[in-house]
Amino acid sequence: MPPLPSALPSIAPSDYIAGLGKGLAVLECFDTERQRLNATLAAERAGLTRAAARRHLLTLAHLGYLESDGHHFWLTPKVLGLSGSYLASARLPRTVQPVLNRLGALAAFSFSAAILAGSETVVIARSSPHGAAAPLFAHGVHLGSRLPAHASSTGQVLLASLSPQALDEWLGCRTLHRLTLHTLTQPTELRACLDRVRAQDYCIAREEHELGVQAIAVPLRSSAGHTVAALNAVMPARHMTTQGLERELLPLLRDAAQESRVLL
Repeated sequence: MPPLPSALPSIAPSDYIAGLGKGLAVLECFDTERQRLNATLAAERAGLTRAAARRHLLTLAHLGYLESDGHHFWLTPKVLGLSGSYLASARLPRTVQPVLNRLGALAAFSFSAAILAGSETVVIARSSPHGAAAPLFAHGVHLGSRLPAHASSTGQVLLASLSPQALDEWLGCRTLHRLTLHTLTQPTELRACLDRVRAQDYCIAREEHELGVQAIAVPLRSSAGHTVAALNAVMPARHMTTQGLERELLPLLRDAAQESRVLL
């Protein structure tokens, strides 16, 4: 499996379909915070004019990916076909899912695997212990959930795996938004954190994304040694100390990553 891309693949201007890119940008505007959008909100989120956003919304509704009441638009189940095709055909989620299931059986926490996608990490596989309580995060974490990379354990592990040039490019075009009092919002702070993550080969993020929640993550590497994803465990911040995480969960995650490595 190839290493994480340092940047978006280059493409000749004559090969780029601008309309497709804009349509997908509109589709990606919908999330747990904005489940219904009108043309004005979609335009703001996608960086388009209101007229262009409206045309894309109407086209996506015509194709069955959106529904509308005439003013607002929302996603339909047809969108799941896109993610379903990935989960059914991609090797990575199919490989790590059994590993996550075993982790969930060994420890009563939520485990997930995530990849880096722009400014965020995307959950591609997850497991929860049987009879798990209500989700820790305000909106829960499910397949396809996106978390800001700079404020999540998986994101910091994946950013730490980037080359210096790729990390410079990543930081150069992004704002590190504050989510809690513990979020790292300065590039110098994040670089220092990533240096520690790189040196110790794991990350513990305490309440950086959401108050009351902590996570520990390790890199998932292919047999060629490339970091292709990150594995993590999530739990209430009060449930376990940093030392407890390192003692109880870090060995489990590292064993799981090693188990998966020979299959990738």
